[in-house]
Amino acid sequence: MAGISKTSIARKVAMALSGLFLVLFLAQHFTINFTSVVSPSTFNEISHFMGTNFVVQAILQPILIAGVVFHFVMGFVLDIRNRKARGVKYNKFNGQANSPWVSRNMILSGSVVLAFLGLHFYDFWIPELIHKYVETNPDDPFRYYDETIAKFAGNPIRTGLYSISFVLLMLHLLHGFASSFQTMGVNNKYSSGIKIFTKAFAIVIPMGFVFIAIFHYFNNL
Repeated sequence: MAGISKTSIARKVAMALSGLFLVLFLAQHFTINFTSVVSPSTFNEISHFMGTNFVVQAILQPILIAGVVFHFVMGFVLDIRNRKARGVKYNKFNGQANSPWVSRNMILSGSVVLAFLGLHFYDFWIPELIHKYVETNPDDPFRYYDETIAKFAGNPIRTGLYSISFVLLMLHLLHGFASSFQTMGVNNKYSSGIKIFTKAFAIVIPMGFVFIAIFHYFNNL
C-alpha cells in the first residue's frame, strides 16, 4: 500500500509541476498577444522573433507541446483512478456540500480546454508551418498582426467560441492553479497570499484573452 500511495503522490506532483509550467506559458502568451492591442509594431517584432528563433522553435515549442499532452493525459489518469478508488457508490451524494462545482468538474473543463488547444494548434500553428515550410513563403516580419486580426475580424462565431473557451479555462484555473501549490506542499504563512494571487491570475489572464478577441472583433467591423 505504501508503494501505491507514493506512486499516487508522484503522479499528483507531476501533474502540479506540469500545470505550473503551462501557467508560465499562458502568462507569456498573454503578454505577447496583449501587445497587439497597444502596439501592432511591437507585436510583429516579438512574434517574428518567436517564429524564427531556433531555440524557441526547435527546443521550447516541442517541450511546450509535450507539457500540454502530459498534463492532460495525467489529468485523465488521476480522474479514472480517483473514481475507481471511491469503490462504494452512495445512494445520495451531495457534491456541492463537500466541494465547489469547479473542483468536481476539472476533467470536464480540462477536456474542453484541451479541445480548444487542439483547435488553436490547428488554427495558428499548422498554418504557420505550412506558410514557412510547405509554401516556402519569403520571410515577412510584418505579417503577424494582420494575420491575427483576420482571425477575429468579421467572425463572431470564432470570437464567441474563443471567448467561451477562455471562460472555461478560467474555471479550470480557479481550482487547479491553487491546488498545484497545495500538492507541492506549500502550506505556510504565505498560503493566503498565494490563494489571492492564483485567484486573481485565474480571472485576469483568461479574461484578458477574451478582451483581446472582442477588441479586435469590434475594432475591425
